[in-house]
Amino acid sequence: MHDSSRYAVGIDVGTTTVRCVVGHVDATTGTPSIVGVGEVPNTGMRKGTIINLNGPAQAIDDALGEAERMSGHQIDVAAVSINGAHILSTTTDGMIAVSAPDHVVTTDDVARIEDVATVGKVPPNREILQVVPHSYRLDGQDNIKDPVGMTGTRLEVSANVISALTPNVNTLHSVLDMAKVEPSNIVPSAVAAARAVLNEQQMENGVAVIDLGGATTGIAIFEEGDLQYTSVIPVGGNNITNDLAIGLKTDPEIAEKVKLAHGSAVPQTGSETVTIKHEKETLEFKRSDVDEIVGARLDELFEVIVKELKKAGRFAKLPSGIVLTGGGANLKYIADYTKESLGLAVRIGVAKGFGGVAEHMDEPQYATVIGLMFADLSSNSVNHQKGSDRTKKAASHAGGFIKQFFGRLKT
Repeated sequence: MHDSSRYAVGIDVGTTTVRCVVGHVDATTGTPSIVGVGEVPNTGMRKGTIINLNGPAQAIDDALGEAERMSGHQIDVAAVSINGAHILSTTTDGMIAVSAPDHVVTTDDVARIEDVATVGKVPPNREILQVVPHSYRLDGQDNIKDPVGMTGTRLEVSANVISALTPNVNTLHSVLDMAKVEPSNIVPSAVAAARAVLNEQQMENGVAVIDLGGATTGIAIFEEGDLQYTSVIPVGGNNITNDLAIGLKTDPEIAEKVKLAHGSAVPQTGSETVTIKHEKETLEFKRSDVDEIVGARLDELFEVIVKELKKAGRFAKLPSGIVLTGGGANLKYIADYTKESLGLAVRIGVAKGFGGVAEHMDEPQYATVIGLMFADLSSNSVNHQKGSDRTKKAASHAGGFIKQFFGRLKT
């Protein structure tokens, strides 16, 4: 066991894989060093949504077990990802009268106006995950980032409210209960990935993180330092695998091998065939068939991504371009394809801001779980002791969480 109980833990509950990362927090610098990693296949989910409690609960328990054995630390609390097309980004506003006799804006006023901005503005049967204030207005003075301590009588806010369907959130809580872990924060996957791969300058200029997962594709758009929009598309890398299985008339297991070894976002020249060894067989497929199937599915996905960027009013308008994360970002030449499709600069996201010697942490599929580790670090408590008194309700409704979450960014 380590001599300190300061740990930060992230659990990425993906449709195909559950990943867990434990970071030991340096008491001097506050920087986490990764000391435990767990990764196991997941079942019981469809397109980011839990459809069977037992599969994800077992996968979380197994991933936690791996990370606990490596770190020597028992995990009771962690920041956890949520995913699925039910995640909604709603632009809203609100107004209050400043309550103090001297008209000085307090943190209570800020909390109150955030409540006003959400009541009746978010569709019913939804759980608020995060409230992201874009700007405040105090007695006619615009574009205030933090009004606390200022003097005025009328306070207004423009905000982005991230919400998820209440049944989906409750189901996630049930799974976490079964795995005996309490959520310190619940964060959309693409937003968590952004925390690991972006810097302040990119978020100020305008940037989008596209998280290419197994069954979903998450989008998180930042501008002027704030999260402006997020959404989830129910299409991911598994769709390419399934199409390959059908088009090549082979098993999904073999199709996955073909995708990983020979799949390319940009058609490749060379031999007319590709070969795969499976068990004792060597299988051969036409390269043109592989390229055609992969290209068709990518065209379909990026057509929807373009629609989402246009819906957010940011298509071809992000100076810092696109950052790709998730396992799908490992597809050969995906950055070149994305640059051509979206007309913006593109790079593959590399997580930073942590220490340790764990392998593969610089690969794009780990961006979300590392971002979740930072989310846990940013929460009010990283002393993960038995008997934590934080409640699920407090964990799921984190009013000013995004500001706190991204306040620790390292450029």
